[in-house]
Amino acid sequence: MLYAMIAKDKPDGLDKRLATRPVHLDHLNGLGDQLVFAGALFGEDDKPNGSLVVIEAASLDAARTMVAADPFVKEGVFESYTVQRWNWAVQNPTGRGQ
Repeated sequence: MLYAMIAKDKPDGLDKRLATRPVHLDHLNGLGDQLVFAGALFGEDDKPNGSLVVIEAASLDAARTMVAADPFVKEGVFESYTVQRWNWAVQNPTGRGQ
């Protein structure tokens, strides 16, 4: 099953995000095939202010555990985040999650 993590950064947290980004990317790359896609969300000022990560996991609990291990979560980059089941309905190149 596919799960989306949608996160909002803490206000004035850009420096912490940038400092933590290398280990965050290492973590995401370490997920291998469980990572479907990931990227930053941007504010009106064109600076990153959140994240969208889609992962494949056996259950919501497993997805939450994977997200909790992310350095952005562990280091307090995010003000808030949610993890929920997600369905890739349109232009799904691999058929994952169906």
